Amino acid sequence: MSPMHHQPDGAAFDIVLLLHVACVVVGLVTTATAAATAARLRRLLGSPQPLPEPLRRYFRPGVNWAGRTVYGIPVFGFVLIAMSQGAYALVQGWVVGGLVLFGGVALVGEGLLWPAERRLQVVLAADEDQHPTSDGSLDGHASSMSRAAVAMVVLLIAGTVLMVAQP
Repeated sequence: MSPMHHQPDGAAFDIVLLLHVACVVVGLVTTATAAATAARLRRLLGSPQPLPEPLRRYFRPGVNWAGRTVYGIPVFGFVLIAMSQGAYALVQGWVVGGLVLFGGVALVGEGLLWPAERRLQVVLAADEDQHPTSDGSLDGHASSMSRAAVAMVVLLIAGTVLMVAQP
């Protein structure tokens, strides 16, 4: 049995913990928004109406920096471990589990979600008549984006549950 350590406290620890949690919340919100936006795009494909401006604005070319805030999760997590004065360690199962889940978040984001989002940005930016057709590739990219975003949300929620429970 490992020795019992006190729960870390102090203003600096609390601030880093808040930043860690904020990265999770922003990651969840931006990823859920990606899933909803991709699903909305799929519903509107092939419609005779032009895509609504907010939807077009979402798919303007550029990096989804808000989504990348998820990278702050492990960064601030490592800082929390370092500041914990031995209360937390990289060898604890819940810490390892969190890192594995985050690895899944990063793989799904970088391998599926954000590439599908970029492909949609390119196609929609090139669509000058503002009436995208429901061709297989556009629908496929939107479907991939939606599924990947849902998978990321599930992984982020699982990580949150694991971090709160600390089994």
